[in-house]
Order: sequence, then C-alpha cells, then structure tokens
Amino acid sequence: MQTGIVQFLSLAKGYGFLRPEDGGGDNFVHISSAHAVGLETLALGDRFTYDIQIARNGKASAVNLVKLA
Repeated sequence: MQTGIVQFLSLAKGYGFLRPEDGGGDNFVHISSAHAVGLETLALGDRFTYDIQIARNGKASAVNLVKLA
C-alpha cells in the first residue's frame, strides 16, 4: 500500500490525483474508488493509504482507499 494526499480534485469530472508521500508521480483516483469504500467524496488535503490497480487500457489508478486522520 502507498500513502498519499489529494493534490488535485475535479468533483465536476469525478476524479483527482494523489501525491505519494514517498515521492514519484501522482496517482489518478476516480470518485468511484471513494464510493466503493463508503466515502461520499474526496477533498483537497485528504490523506489516504491505497493500492494501485492497472486497468485493461494500461492506466494505473488508486483503489482500496483508506482515509487517514
């Protein structure tokens, strides 16, 4: 699992990006990943642990979000 902070968010489009705490490139996150774990939304500055899943199209996205205090 990785840990990151929401650095960009477009609620109108339903996605954002998490910046990993250990460095590296930002990770795409879709609002459906938040809904899948019972969260209504994401907010800038929210901190999460998450897994990376590679879709059939080869793109990576954050899944299994766990919000940290």
